[in-house]
Amino acid sequence: MMRLAAKVSRDMKNAIGSCALVQPPKAVAAPPTTRRFSANRSTFTFNPVAVEMIKYATSLAREHKTEESYSRGLLVLEQCESTQSDDNSKGLVELARSTLLFERGSHEAAIERLEKIQELSVSSIGVKVAASEAVAGIYLECSQEDAASVAANLTLKLLETIQQEIGNGSGFEILEARAKAMKGLIELTSGNLDSAKKIFEGVQGQGVLAGTASLSCSEFLHGIRNFSAAKELYQEVIKTTSEIKDFCSPNNLGACNMTSDEVAVAASCGLGQLEVHMGNFSDAEEILTATLNKAEECFGHHHPKIGIILTCIALMYRQKAMVEHSSSLLIQEGLFRKALELLKAPVLEIDGKSEYGYRKDIIALARGGYAETLLVQQNRKGEGEKLKKWAETAWGDQWMSLGEALELSESSPRLPVIDTRICRVV
Repeated sequence: MMRLAAKVSRDMKNAIGSCALVQPPKAVAAPPTTRRFSANRSTFTFNPVAVEMIKYATSLAREHKTEESYSRGLLVLEQCESTQSDDNSKGLVELARSTLLFERGSHEAAIERLEKIQELSVSSIGVKVAASEAVAGIYLECSQEDAASVAANLTLKLLETIQQEIGNGSGFEILEARAKAMKGLIELTSGNLDSAKKIFEGVQGQGVLAGTASLSCSEFLHGIRNFSAAKELYQEVIKTTSEIKDFCSPNNLGACNMTSDEVAVAASCGLGQLEVHMGNFSDAEEILTATLNKAEECFGHHHPKIGIILTCIALMYRQKAMVEHSSSLLIQEGLFRKALELLKAPVLEIDGKSEYGYRKDIIALARGGYAETLLVQQNRKGEGEKLKKWAETAWGDQWMSLGEALELSESSPRLPVIDTRICRVV
């Protein structure tokens, strides 16, 4: 560890040597109680040295995406935090720290760092909203909707308190929309369609959608078959995330599975699924292929999220074959097999009802699709029946059966949409 620390220290000095000459912002007196949060209608700044150290640590961790590279990046952030005197910059470091921990697979440690932000007296409410949103996102990925709801409710309560202290028009409308949209996403994953509809219609009525909020609304509209509105929102999310500049606005801060990269991949994957549901298979294939390339660039070639996108592509070929009365069994089988490998699907001996980890509904969807490719082959029906039985047991959604999800049944109240951010079917 001492050698690692020494190397990181040398590398860090070389990377940010010029920034060390920049003086951090001077400390100012604490504002009155009613002004303890900075308005977010204008750009805001953090200690520039902290920003450069965060960028360096992140690139260092993601260079090889190994345990060692992430350890080096986290060590830089630990050193960075120890040199910060203002809670705003400390909060920003904690967001980056939690993101690297999350990417490394340390979800509990990531939540601990995010919860620490709530203890800081940061002046930018955007930092706290981003932290709370990320906590809720991790809990959703772990299928803990109740815990996610608690995190979302705390953020809404905080914003409500601010509105009471400062008054309406205080500049927090976008952050409030993000918090409400997260609440809507939680209701959607819980199968509470009526509650989700009420929330998302309210958020859309505010006209201040951005980033993660826009994506969640897109998925809701997509699911209820409002294709034109959903497509417009998906495209807007893809466009805006490509234009985001880090640290320029509190509205754009994100962490863990709610970062701009995660949102961009999820929006592109959602748009690809939308084209499938509209029967535009050529466009769907092009979009999903581009999404796969983007995801491999962001997460690496062997990340479980690559398996999620491969599942979407396999389902696209399945739907195309059904509509066009063609056959692509070998392609589908190969994609489903690779997807299940990357998703780390449990062996069939493990009961589908058991709690075996993340991405359970997507694994069930992939295994169910794989089963269908085997059932039409006379010499593999037995294998297909086993896969189908396991998938149906694991599916567990009350609002739609696995068969309806695979067939995209018109009788179902909504379509299944895979959200790569939280690795769930919503």
